[in-house]
Amino acid sequence: MFSPELKQKIAEYVQQLLAETNHPELPNGEIQFLLHVDGAEDWSWANIRNNSACLWSTPQELCRNMSKGGI
Repeated sequence: MFSPELKQKIAEYVQQLLAETNHPELPNGEIQFLLHVDGAEDWSWANIRNNSACLWSTPQELCRNMSKGGI
């Protein structure tokens, strides 16, 4: 749904927003996250992770449009 470059920008922004909360339960350094975005169509979805998480696989249940029931 998003280009790799746009996913990277979104991940950087989310990382910054989370860090700025200064929440005591968040780790120092890079925060691990997985953001799932549903698009307007059944086939349209995206998973966005923190930029250092490229070595970890995404849970299979998130590889579809959750609000449309997937294809």
